[in-house]
Amino acid sequence: MAATVALSILMFYHGALLLAPVALKPIATELGTSRSAPALANSLAWLGSGAGAIAFGLIAERVGIVATIAFGALMIGAGLVWAASGGVTELLLGHALLVGVLGGGAINVPLIIYISRWFDRHRGSAVALVSSGQYIAGALWPPFIALGVQEVGWRATLVLFGIATTLAILVVALVWLQPPPTSGASAEGNVGPTSGTAAGSSASFILLCVAGFLCCTPMAMPPGHLVAFCSDLGISPTRGAFMLSVLLGSAFVSRLFWGWLTDRVGGLYTILAASTCQAAALLGFVFTQNEAGLFAVSAAFGLGFSGIIPAYVVALRTMFPANEASWRMPIWFFSNIIGMALGGWLAGYVYDQLGSYSPAFALGVASNVANLVVIAALARKHRFM
Repeated sequence: MAATVALSILMFYHGALLLAPVALKPIATELGTSRSAPALANSLAWLGSGAGAIAFGLIAERVGIVATIAFGALMIGAGLVWAASGGVTELLLGHALLVGVLGGGAINVPLIIYISRWFDRHRGSAVALVSSGQYIAGALWPPFIALGVQEVGWRATLVLFGIATTLAILVVALVWLQPPPTSGASAEGNVGPTSGTAAGSSASFILLCVAGFLCCTPMAMPPGHLVAFCSDLGISPTRGAFMLSVLLGSAFVSRLFWGWLTDRVGGLYTILAASTCQAAALLGFVFTQNEAGLFAVSAAFGLGFSGIIPAYVVALRTMFPANEASWRMPIWFFSNIIGMALGGWLAGYVYDQLGSYSPAFALGVASNVANLVVIAALARKHRFM
């Protein structure tokens, strides 16, 4: 029940982060700015959620998960209304401060920490299921967002989606969200590292943060620019939005497999496998220009990147004491979000400078390869984690 409730909340939260990518070209055209501006709005929402999570991971410990999630829901709605109310400044601040710091910061990581406390034996599968809310959102919302932008404009679409998201999360949180267990096998604080031959060191934690940054930089590029990329190739925005749904729908389906694999081989080896798949698919975006090929590459990219984040969560919980999760996980997540924010903005900036997304995707491949080097070193040192 706890996993289902958390999954539902994240499905609506991540829908709010898809608005700017799907409406990227209409926003840029109306505001008379480059594509990097709406891309930056999305990046700032991710960056803000990572920064806010450092505080809200501890706040949730004090005031409870229900109050924290409810506050975040109100901030997301207010942020989207603010983002739709004016020009570039309002767009950026609404996404950064309200959708990001106060909204996503109160929802995303606190929910992942919350779920990790309910499960010991099948933690990888549970975290994979809950974090699939991002991919259910990606499979479900882009066509509706694209239709809304087409019929009523991007401003009204942001407002309507913001109101709907706030109401949905509030209802789910207030009615069904329960406090995590405080005793028993799944309670927080009664176990240290759950398995493995060695506990993690400070250096290992730093390397995990660096690795997260390196894999999340390329991870943000295709989802944030796929609709615009398709439009540049003569593919309609509606088809581009559907392609984004295929990418994230593939991620949802495959994430359950990655969760199963994580429970059997450990988080670090799963990261190696999933990150390799992501790098190969990203290379496909560099060379693929036709619609059928892009659908295949998008599905392959979703297959790869879906397994990475849950495997990191399991590796962290395996390598470090459970009572340190409330601060280690938000710091690690923030390093990831810096990568996500950089990747989304960088792809737009490179396009603005060179008129092509291929160089940006090539930079993403290089970052992904660096991630593999770091994770391979960690896997060698911490076997079976």
